[in-house]
Amino acid sequence: MSQPKLTISTAELAVLNKALIGFDTLFSNVLAATAANNYPPHNIVKYNDTYYEIEVAVAGFTKHDINVEVNQDLLGVTGKKRANTKYNPDLHERKEFLHRGLALRDFEQTFTLAEYMEVKDAKVEDGMLTIGIERLMPAALQPRQIQIK
Repeated sequence: MSQPKLTISTAELAVLNKALIGFDTLFSNVLAATAANNYPPHNIVKYNDTYYEIEVAVAGFTKHDINVEVNQDLLGVTGKKRANTKYNPDLHERKEFLHRGLALRDFEQTFTLAEYMEVKDAKVEDGMLTIGIERLMPAALQPRQIQIK
């Protein structure tokens, strides 16, 4: 039995964009990019109105194989698997995979950040790259109470 296809209309996308404060343009781009490039798999998590995380599955990659770069409103994540120098070259040549389930190909993912979004940190733990993103709204744009006289 095949899985049903997920289709989203323009009206439904507008409603979802409102629910994803700060990532409205990112969400649209992710939907478009996911169809074309779903490697490596990733999650976008919203903890509250100001803090988000992007989780990228990077099993087999070390922090030295991964680059996270912010250029204006674009967050780029690339992974390039470097040669493993820990192995004895003679043993490495005889290495034979009976099953290779971990994809270790190079990857590049680009995410569009909404206005006032700042990448705070990135860490690799247990095969997962986690990128913390915070919405830093300028004080002049934050809601404030007006004293009534």
